[in-house]
Amino acid sequence: MRKSTRYSLLIALALVAALAVAIFLRKAAPPEAARLLPESDAIVYFNLKPLRLATHFDRTTVTRSADYQHFIDATGIVPERDLDDAAFALHRMDDPNGPNGPVGYSEVFEGRFDAQRFATYLATIATSQETYDGHTIFTIPVGDLDNKTHTMRQLRVAQLDYDTIAASNMPTTEQIHSILDRHRAAASPFSGSSLLSARYGDVPLLSSAWAIGHIGLPFSERGYISVLGLQLPLPEDTTFVASLRYVGTLHLRVEQIAPTDAEAARSAETLNTLLNLFRSIQQGQPRVPADASLRAMIASLKIEQHKDRTVLTGTVPLELLKQLTAAPASPQP
Repeated sequence: MRKSTRYSLLIALALVAALAVAIFLRKAAPPEAARLLPESDAIVYFNLKPLRLATHFDRTTVTRSADYQHFIDATGIVPERDLDDAAFALHRMDDPNGPNGPVGYSEVFEGRFDAQRFATYLATIATSQETYDGHTIFTIPVGDLDNKTHTMRQLRVAQLDYDTIAASNMPTTEQIHSILDRHRAAASPFSGSSLLSARYGDVPLLSSAWAIGHIGLPFSERGYISVLGLQLPLPEDTTFVASLRYVGTLHLRVEQIAPTDAEAARSAETLNTLLNLFRSIQQGQPRVPADASLRAMIASLKIEQHKDRTVLTGTVPLELLKQLTAAPASPQP
């Protein structure tokens, strides 16, 4: 009797341990929206639930275009209210002058949707439909006619399940098909693209927003990264890991991964020089109360070298985040 009780207790402990390991692995795994993305040059992810809780941006009055309002009326989806997670894959385009420009996008959105209303809306604006792996892919022309190729950018949209939508504006169906293939095998907590497998381990735990890969890609200009008109001394294919994490305050961390320790040291020195120059210019500008949170963030920035990495850290005031999310916007497809 004692032996039977002991075996039962051991089995129960083993099951509890296995469950604890499974929960830990699931927590440590990349978010499902990011795991579904196809191969890409960069990934950007947002968990909008803590952002919504901190800033209440879903209660902000938003100026909407007529097309955007029609989308809301037809589908019942209010993105600032209904989206919970958003993951974007950035693809470098072979022809930067084509309909997509220099960067193409694939996206996965998770939230609360009325699947039937959304499918009905897509059917009314799509120029074609395709069935793949049991899912309907709607193809929708967006943007203006490209004068060079005489074609329009195509947005392909598919509903993966009741709370997940995928889209891609790439020229072929390869990326949207890849998302559907990954969705079929999404039970594994460590599935995903090669970039996600290689770099997600560098993302700090509990990050609400993060980006990995060649994050300079959307800001590239003549082979270098330009932000707000300022050209940084970094090639456009520099690998970054950037994150925002709330632990009492909102922490910003951006890591540049250099080929060698010496190159990381040079980057740190150059970026510190630019940061100090920017602070000097800022100090000479008139102080505006509305800029106080931005000045506080800039004052908190620190650039250091850790072996082959140049690391920028800082604190983002919640007031600044509220200002950014309160800005009127008219999203376009």
